[in-house]
Amino acid sequence: MVQSKAEDVDGYLAEVPEERRNALRRLRLMCRQELKGFGEIMAYGMPAYERDGVTEIAFASQKNYVSFYLLRTDVRAAFEERLAGQDMGKGCLRFRKPENIDFDLVRDLLRATAARPGTVC
Repeated sequence: MVQSKAEDVDGYLAEVPEERRNALRRLRLMCRQELKGFGEIMAYGMPAYERDGVTEIAFASQKNYVSFYLLRTDVRAAFEERLAGQDMGKGCLRFRKPENIDFDLVRDLLRATAARPGTVC
């Protein structure tokens, strides 16, 4: 997906490929449930979650995968072993198929992020 021009997350989800929409809706729901005190915004054309004006989590439908952006370096370090077998970029997990998203891992990452502020990359 080319960078979205959607004004809000509802608009973003309406334009993603149908085969990814349910997985992205689930990611959004998890973010909203676990990231208490965070604001939901659109940043860089994707849904993002910020605390005190700092984006810590985001997700996106890319051309060949779903990305989950974990921008907290301390959380990535704390989960190094669980993230070792994942397809990772500098700050994101890449899931080639929506059905392969490890929602248990994502929930744990969200909970660790919400627990306290930290440094973002």
